[in-house]
Parts: sequence; C-alpha cells; structure tokens
Amino acid sequence: MREQPTRQQLIGFRLRGHGLQGPRLAGIAGGSATAVNPSQAREHAAAAGPAAVGEHAASQAREHAAAAGPTAAGEHAALIAAAARCGVQNSPPGSAILALHARAGGVTREAFTAAITDEHTLLQTWSLRGAPYIFPTADAALYTAGVLPPTEAAGRRFLPGVVPALDALGLTLEAASDLVQAEIADVLAGRALDIHELGHEIAPLIAARLTDTQRAHWNSEGPHAPGQSIGEAVVHFCMRIVTLRGVACIAPREERRARFVLVSEFLGDALPGWPAGPAGPAEAARAELLRRYLRCYGPATRASFAAWLGVGAGDASAWWDLLEDELAPVELPAGGNAGEAWLLAADLPALAAADLPQRSAAQPDMRLLPPGDPYLRAWDRDTIVAPAEQGALWRNVGGPGALLIDGEVRGTWRPSKRGSTLTVKVTPFAALSVAQREAVAAEVELIAPLRGATRSDTVFQPA
Repeated sequence: MREQPTRQQLIGFRLRGHGLQGPRLAGIAGGSATAVNPSQAREHAAAAGPAAVGEHAASQAREHAAAAGPTAAGEHAALIAAAARCGVQNSPPGSAILALHARAGGVTREAFTAAITDEHTLLQTWSLRGAPYIFPTADAALYTAGVLPPTEAAGRRFLPGVVPALDALGLTLEAASDLVQAEIADVLAGRALDIHELGHEIAPLIAARLTDTQRAHWNSEGPHAPGQSIGEAVVHFCMRIVTLRGVACIAPREERRARFVLVSEFLGDALPGWPAGPAGPAEAARAELLRRYLRCYGPATRASFAAWLGVGAGDASAWWDLLEDELAPVELPAGGNAGEAWLLAADLPALAAADLPQRSAAQPDMRLLPPGDPYLRAWDRDTIVAPAEQGALWRNVGGPGALLIDGEVRGTWRPSKRGSTLTVKVTPFAALSVAQREAVAAEVELIAPLRGATRSDTVFQPA
C-alpha cells in the first residue's frame, strides 16, 4: 500500500531536508563561541545527498578551515553543509547569506565572503532557471552540468527569451552558445566583466563570423533594452549556457555589480567533478541533483522538478529516468495537489516518522527566510501556506521574506537600511505571543550585521 502522508509529515520531512528543523549547524552565535559538534555537521552534510558527495563538501570545508582553529572550522563546515542541501539562490542580491544564516548558526559576512573569495569552497554562478546560485564548489558539477539542458528543445524552454532572435538569425541555441564560448577566453582573460560589458565586447567579434544577412539583424536594436543590439542580447542569454558548461562563473560582488570571471583563473583549475564517471559529468550530476531535490521538496512530480530546473515537464525524463529504480510512489492528501507523487524509496521511513517541530511557548523556533529562500520554492504552496495568505508572500516583483515559527509560515517581513540601522517591518498572519515577538526581534538583531548594519529595529504591523 502506498504511503499517504499527512500535511504535518510533508512539512516535517521538508523542513529537515532544508535544514530548518532542529538546532542550526553550530558555529558562532551573537559574537561568542559556541560548541562545535563535528558529528552533527557530518549528519547535516550527509542529509544533503549520498555519503560520498555530502562528506566531500563537508570534508573540503573542514580542511580549508582547520588551520584557523576549531571554532572557525566548525563555522566554515556549517556554512558549506547548509549550502549543500539544494543550493541557495542569491536573488535578490544578499538573499543567500540570509538563507544560510537560517540554517547554520554563526554565519558572518567575513566567513561568507572568505568561503567564496579566499577558500573557494563556495561558488556562485548562473544555475537553476538561469538564476544566480551559491553552492559548495565540491558540488559544482551538480549545479552546472546537472542543470544544463540536454537537448536543443529543452534549452529553448530554459531560455525562451532568446528564441525569437535565434529563429531570425537561423541559429540553434547550441551554435550561438558555441560562438560566445569561442570568444570568452580571450575577452575575459585576466579580467572581470559584468554582463553588459561582455555583450558589448563579444557581440562585435561574433558579428564578424556571420553572413551579411545575419549581421544586419545581429546589429539591429533589440526589444530588451534601449540601445541594446540583438547580438548583445543573444550574448546575455547564451552566457547562461556558458556558465552551465563550467567555463565562467560569477566573481564576488563589487560596486553592486555581478561580474564574470573564467573558472580556470578564479579557481586555478576546472570545476570539480568535470568529468564525473564514465558517462561524463551530465548523467551522474543529473541523478544526484534529482536526489537532492527530492530530499528537499519530495514527494514531488516530474512537472514540479522541471519547473525547479526551468525546463518543460517533458524534458524531465533526462533526469527522472536515471533514478527510476530508486523511486517510490506516494499518495498526497486531499487538496489542490492531491494525487501521485514520488520520493526516494530509501526516504519513505523518514517521511513516515516526520512531523512538525515540537512547539515551545517560552522558546519558539524562529527563522527569517529571505525572498527566494529554497524552502519558499515549494511546488505545492498549499502545503506550507494557506491559500488565503499566499498573495501576501509570493509576488511577481518585490516579494517579502517569510516568518517561520515552529515550522509554520506565520507572516512576512521586509527590511530597509538607513545608515547603520536595519529596520524590519513584520506583518504576521495572526497575532503573535510576547515570546514570539521577542524571538523575532532577537533574530532581526542577528541578521543586522549580515546586512552591514550595527543596529536593528523591529516594527510589528497589525495582523
């Protein structure tokens, strides 16, 4: 008989998969050292995937941080393990560090920046849905080769905005991406350029390779931005494919600009995991990426996985079929998403044992999830937020963060910074207790330094 989980079991299973249930991974809290529990760090890393992959990310973090002492090593390992679960989207800019803080204690701007800039244990690049993601460098193959659309048709669904230009030019997405990649090494050598600078420099180089008819269209103004040529826009879109091919990545942000660098120069080598296994990086990476997805969002469907990737539902077979022998059907409870979904068979016992966190009136479990947090990408929104409250949380532009109390989304929050003060306006869905309001204010105080503030102010709006 199929498993028929309750809503509480679904939420409990996903909270654990996302690292949002139980104690946060240990590090430094409130500026003072806390005990580092290496076994707990290993447990959290292992939960992100098969032992070999999860331990690879965790062990790499420990090796890089060990020389700095046990506290720094624990903080670093916690940061990497938190990012290893399903990657962390970094849009709007600055979201990633807040999402990691919600999962790992003691996250600091210094540790976060050092992990990307100095230790290179975290990497940022365009990944799922063409969005900027941060993930452990040890897992790079998953979030590049594992995301790369396997067919021309899938690639066009991944980047629909470039399709009219490609059709007018008579180019395939693969051919256009090849043209961009052929120029990228020389253009980026020893440099870091933003996407507009890349388009401005690469588009004329490609134009010289085109026919007269193609060149005329390539150089004409496109529909995406005033003064931007169609060729520049094509370069912008194709850079998503070039990054997924492991050629370029996003450098640490400076001057509010995302700049691209060559992976070979930034890391001093190719991405880890290229190639991975006798079939090359793609198959192994796709299979592991789907495992990570199901541990965070399962039970799920092919269509939900495809939406998470940014491809069409029919394209998901290139990933799904690789795990056919590992999956088990689950019957979702009555509601808007009732019906058959799938989970890793090995995780059925964990689903059956899952539940919401135990509530404590005196010490509520408080997390402030930023806009774009992985947990908020739930494919069945009715499971985690009542339909009447979803409009306040999920918006096409400028959505707020989510107030997660004892495993339940209980409201929204919006930050604003003036000078050295971070002000957070909290709008609960229902009245909060005194202890819950105090926990929110304490959490705001912790995230203030992550936003470059030295003071914080929490303002509660009427429920």
